[in-house]
Amino acid sequence: MSGQKSKSTVPKSTVSVTTSRRSTSNATQPRRRMVQNYLVIWVDGNIDENTEDCRNTLAQLRAAVSEVNVCTTPERCIEFLNEMDDGKAFIISSGALGQHLVADIHGMPTVDAIYIFCGNKARHEQWAKDWPKIRGVFTSIKPICESLKKVARECDHDSIPMSFVPKRCTSDAASNEQNLNQLPPTYMYSVIFKDIVLEINDDDAKSIKALEIYCKKKEIPDEEINDLKRKYHQKSPVWWYTCEMFLYGMLNCGLRSLDMEAMSKLGFFIRSLHLQLKQLHKKQSANFRKPFTVYRGQGMSKEDFQSLLDSKGGLLSFNNFLSTSKKSFINHAIFLAAY
Repeated sequence: MSGQKSKSTVPKSTVSVTTSRRSTSNATQPRRRMVQNYLVIWVDGNIDENTEDCRNTLAQLRAAVSEVNVCTTPERCIEFLNEMDDGKAFIISSGALGQHLVADIHGMPTVDAIYIFCGNKARHEQWAKDWPKIRGVFTSIKPICESLKKVARECDHDSIPMSFVPKRCTSDAASNEQNLNQLPPTYMYSVIFKDIVLEINDDDAKSIKALEIYCKKKEIPDEEINDLKRKYHQKSPVWWYTCEMFLYGMLNCGLRSLDMEAMSKLGFFIRSLHLQLKQLHKKQSANFRKPFTVYRGQGMSKEDFQSLLDSKGGLLSFNNFLSTSKKSFINHAIFLAAY
């Protein structure tokens, strides 16, 4: 961390420290499967595990996002980005390494946002203005953490998967084998999964224990896991879904990537959330006799947008729960649509 008096990292039990390097010239890079839709990579050649300042910095980062990884060289950061299976990366770079590192990684699709963390803001602001993905130059970790909370939520919001079902597959003739074969595989898998998970009636205590074991393997913070264990039955499923913790991102990531292990561990929660939304709909539907419009904004790739245009008159299927709003602008999620 350039310009800081001392540097260190948090204990290894709460952060993945990835400072080693390995040759990649003769083998295909293994793909890194993420438990959430994003991760943070902190790149600084001066990181020292043994000092309190760096431990505090990583503790603050860990409180803002669920997965933080440390690299001490630009080369390891690039290797790490190449290992990512999917999702987005938020990069925090020292000023000393940043100018050259940003030039190498700025064009990578996985890199969503870059922060320059240094001790001399004026020295690095001029060159940083040339790169749109740089969110700013900072001498304190606190504003970086605040920004990370926002971009992480936006990343979760935009990563909810969509399936596009052409009109020809939704017509009366859609029952014939040819049309059924043209349905998107992700759409068919999500329908099958929903039918299965809603029929299962597992014991919550056993399901939470299984989720705890899974979360520990994925390095979810113990504080969040313990909070879920202690308070799960004190709060509603909707409350947990909208709470800023690992459940929202893990659920979105599992459904987006059709990660059967993650989805099975979260099956009890998906079922509870679905049932609560059904109950709320039944209770509140009498108050809404007339149809009304709700809004939702979501980022889309060029390929998905073209698929949307090509599916005009068909169906748009969201493989998740949706947050929507009666206001026509984003980030006012006050209604939840049923799964």
